[in-house]
Amino acid sequence: MSTGTQKAAQAALAAEHAAVYGYGVVGGRVAEGRRSEATAAYHAHRARRDALVRTVRGLGGEPVAAQAAYALPFAVPDPAAAVRLAAVLEDRVAGVYSDLVRAAEGPLRREAADALREAAVRAVRWRGSGVPFPGLAERTADGNGAKAGTAVEAGSGANRGSGGTNGSGATH
Repeated sequence: MSTGTQKAAQAALAAEHAAVYGYGVVGGRVAEGRRSEATAAYHAHRARRDALVRTVRGLGGEPVAAQAAYALPFAVPDPAAAVRLAAVLEDRVAGVYSDLVRAAEGPLRREAADALREAAVRAVRWRGSGVPFPGLAERTADGNGAKAGTAVEAGSGANRGSGGTNGSGATH
């Protein structure tokens, strides 16, 4: 497999690390009625993360390690913010899986497409609405050039897919 495939797999792994962390926050703040949904997403991301560790090793790479903590894109003081965070996490994961779909071939490409679909479905469930092409960066209506699924928080200056980001908006 190509270096691009390995790089895309590493980015997906980093995003899964960030999603696992983020769902720890979501689970602590989300309303009781949605806690089982957050728990299921947490376990799904852990399973994808563990599979990607094996994939990266199979591609000849050393899997990127999880960070001790990740910068959240906004404060999560209440259940409504927890739901918004869950949707953002899923959008970001979908974005890196979109990159992996483009870079991979064969079974890995199929797995990446499945992960992209699952993240897009979870995002719709959290947000209550979908986007036209999940995983593809689209221009926002705010006109500032920020793309969907990219870090917009102060001080990060990181966009998904640019070297050193992990899909959470934090750099490593």
